Amino acid sequence: MKKIIISACALILLGGCIAKEEQNPNITYDVHFENAEHHEAQISLTLEDLLPGPVTVSMSRTSPGRYALHEFAKNVYDVTAVNGQGDTLDIDRPDLHNWTVSNHDGTLTFNYTLYGRHADGTYTGINEQHAHLNMPATFAFVRSLPNAPITVNFHPPEKASWKVATQLEETEDRYTFTAPNYYYFLDSPTELSNFMMSEWDAPQDTTGQKIQLAVHHNGTREQVDRYTDMAKKVVAEQVAVYGEPADFDYDTYTFIADYLPYVFGDGMEHRNSTILTSRRSLEGDNALRNLYTLSHEFFHSWNVERLRPKTLEPFNFMGANVSDALWFAEGFTSYYDDLTIRRTGLISNKKYASDWAGTLNYVLNSPGNTYYSPIEMSMQAPFVDAATSVDAQNKANTFISYYPWGAVIGLGLDLTLRSEFEDVSLDDYMRAVWKKYGKTEKPYTIEDLQQTLAEVTDSSKFAKTFFDQHVRDGKQVDLAPLLAKAGFVLQKAHPGEAVLSFGAGINYEENTATISENTKVGSPLYKAGLDVNDVIHSLGGEDIQNARDMNRLLASHEPGEELSVTYSSLGQEYEAAVTLDEDPELELLTYEQAGKELTAEQKTFRESWLGSKAK
Repeated sequence: MKKIIISACALILLGGCIAKEEQNPNITYDVHFENAEHHEAQISLTLEDLLPGPVTVSMSRTSPGRYALHEFAKNVYDVTAVNGQGDTLDIDRPDLHNWTVSNHDGTLTFNYTLYGRHADGTYTGINEQHAHLNMPATFAFVRSLPNAPITVNFHPPEKASWKVATQLEETEDRYTFTAPNYYYFLDSPTELSNFMMSEWDAPQDTTGQKIQLAVHHNGTREQVDRYTDMAKKVVAEQVAVYGEPADFDYDTYTFIADYLPYVFGDGMEHRNSTILTSRRSLEGDNALRNLYTLSHEFFHSWNVERLRPKTLEPFNFMGANVSDALWFAEGFTSYYDDLTIRRTGLISNKKYASDWAGTLNYVLNSPGNTYYSPIEMSMQAPFVDAATSVDAQNKANTFISYYPWGAVIGLGLDLTLRSEFEDVSLDDYMRAVWKKYGKTEKPYTIEDLQQTLAEVTDSSKFAKTFFDQHVRDGKQVDLAPLLAKAGFVLQKAHPGEAVLSFGAGINYEENTATISENTKVGSPLYKAGLDVNDVIHSLGGEDIQNARDMNRLLASHEPGEELSVTYSSLGQEYEAAVTLDEDPELELLTYEQAGKELTAEQKTFRESWLGSKAK
């Protein structure tokens, strides 16, 4: 087994600190699925060779790759505990997440039923067709025993032809697996089903490492083979960025994919595997659409799984995880998930530009950067990362996701490096950060990232200016002239056209124009004092009852014109003046689309940026 650098972290992360020589128990799980049709698993946790004293068993509150709380204990019930003789033991539950068992005889078996009906990258889904297990959502654990080895025995339903896909270590029994400690165990999602498996050699590897793709779907083997060919190209392009694959424990990396009509779309990275879930099949263009998530998650095998921000170390399973570096950890990964697909040749320059247009509109036209920097947006992850709340929020104005904003920063940095420095690109920067902090698994700080940029460019001034302006202050990179160097045009999509709103929806049901979202700061509606749930009755003296009325009226006016607006708000009628603005929507086109001639210099720049790097 290769080195798994998690033991020291686990001691802190799991909240326990009992020395190995004092407590060295055997930990075994047995998982049965007799009631899979009702989405239940019966799970037993057996601890042997325990020292005297109470034992606290816990359910995680969050999961690796997530930052918000998800409270997995809510799906645990029918809890019992017995000693080695089968005698029932008393259980005290001091809070919702912990059970304390006393008076064991050195052996303790903790039994419970788990309900799971939400197969995605965080939760668990169980039915007659599969058991999709995200470990923190599935397994209760003992925080005071972080470094004890784990054995898990799966017991599929009778007559089920289930196989097992996981990053856990195999044994001679096809349904028994081990983990060196709790951290690795809880980071090891597992799929039991009759999936289809593909396997190939890791590119640029000389140590015998393998890549596996386990696909549970309702389609054909031919579809999986086609998708495997696409995945191979993505993996090869990403390995080319770093110059080598990551050092996978047990020499294997596994994509665990559920492309089924009853799962929930997601992707979640883990140390030597990833979960991929989508209701899209692998038929036709759906395969390419699913590939983007695969691309994102595999890039995480370097950036996040081994190249980790110090603010995420150690990961806290019992609380929210706050990091200042998700613009880099998630955002730069988002930059590369599209870029590496373009480099495979699976999409055209036109498609690549079209994909970018939505991201650029969201980031560049948002007022969010006037409220928070990318660092501060990263720290809001526990509020937005699949987090649930019922109160209204103003995120449309105050928040830009660290995924697309980080991707835009990555785009700006890549094109700036290629423009201002000879033979330097973001690929060079990622390799440098990887060598210093990824291969060594030394958690980095934002200052470390800035210093590495200074080293790659041989310019502390450039690195400091870029980080101060675009990372710490949130100023947007001027992308239009940079994209032009590669033969792309970033421009207004509808120049000269008047708009009333910057994206806030208007619902026209029942012949009324009701604002359905918070109005954007700076938009005509916002400046005029209108907001969500207000009803627009007339504009410029003309009644507005449907989208056709609105579009016809706006088409007859110019940006900058002032119109009267009558509207209702909170049961009261008002009249105000609204000044129309130009539609801010952006488009990104290739020079060829825009009817411009591409120069030889632009062709070279574009090929250096978007051309294949795989060997």
